[in-house]
Amino acid sequence: MLTINDTVIPAGDEELGDNLLYYDYNIDHLLSLEAKGQTMEDESYVSAFRSFEGEVYENYIYEKLLRYAAAEPTIKSFIIKGPHKHRTRAQSDALSVSWKGQIIYRARHKEIGEFDGLLFTDKELYFVEMTLVKSVSNLKKRLRKKRALLEVLFPRYNVKALLVLNEGATGTSDLPPYASVWLTKPYSARHIFEALSTKAPRAPMRRVESPKIAHAEEIKIASFKYYATLTWMLRSLRAKSPIDMEFFTRGATQRYHDIYTKVYVGYLSVSDFKTLAPTLSFEGSNATRVVVAIEKDHSGGYFMTYFIRHGAKKLDNVTLVSGASKTEKKDPFGITLTEMNHLDKVMDQSFLLSLDEHNEIEKQITAIRHK
Repeated sequence: MLTINDTVIPAGDEELGDNLLYYDYNIDHLLSLEAKGQTMEDESYVSAFRSFEGEVYENYIYEKLLRYAAAEPTIKSFIIKGPHKHRTRAQSDALSVSWKGQIIYRARHKEIGEFDGLLFTDKELYFVEMTLVKSVSNLKKRLRKKRALLEVLFPRYNVKALLVLNEGATGTSDLPPYASVWLTKPYSARHIFEALSTKAPRAPMRRVESPKIAHAEEIKIASFKYYATLTWMLRSLRAKSPIDMEFFTRGATQRYHDIYTKVYVGYLSVSDFKTLAPTLSFEGSNATRVVVAIEKDHSGGYFMTYFIRHGAKKLDNVTLVSGASKTEKKDPFGITLTEMNHLDKVMDQSFLLSLDEHNEIEKQITAIRHK
């Protein structure tokens, strides 16, 4: 376990020199708002600046962690990113650093997970989340997904989360036991914005020299075939009618559930789905079926969720609450659409669910809980 004390993240960035200016930022939007006369009195400007400040804070903490990791005996290696590493293209089915300097894992050129930092001890792997959010209650799903992915990629390590937050952040008492929290004093990125907007000259980059430095693409990981595993889970779940609940509740299945965020169980006909969501409009839709999946909620339960592809690049995610439908439009270039493309090839007529089968699945999942 990492040592936690008051000197882990000392205040100030004097030791960093101008390192924070070497990271990639897009301040064009902020500059355009300023050109329009907007200031911190305007909500849209505050929102944009807060987003920028969150990026700077992540880089600030990463710089601090590099120095902490280099000096901390329990840390055996850490992955470098950003301006500390030469730019490379992210690799598929591998842990790597993207062109933008982020530590990511990709499957078929689609990003599955991003990590603010990765620290290794002899037996533990810490993934780091640095954020300025005022409440961490909504981070649980993200933490589950990242932890599950790292458990698959690094099975010999005990995977834990380290959250670095501003003082005053709420929800920390509700975090899972594998998550630790470090708190920092309030951070302002105004001086970084002013230096970037005025294109002030930068002092040379201050690099961290340490034998602990690791490159993501050189680290050996366990094999993980994203789409092959997706198919295996679907077929295994439907090995029994309507689904194999013993397989569904296994620890390994639930770990993959967290990676994918949902498990697919089959599909409904459009006509049957309309009986479940009679007010949902299908005008102009080319949908031929409705894909059915199960997701985890934040309170420990499960719920049914539905994916409707109205066109080649038009995908909706629908949830039903007390007969009312809630629709979220999915990214036309996101991972969920590529999953739909994959399922189109995998799910034949045998995966069609009747309404009775659908209702039985819903009944079974509402009777169980997850951790």
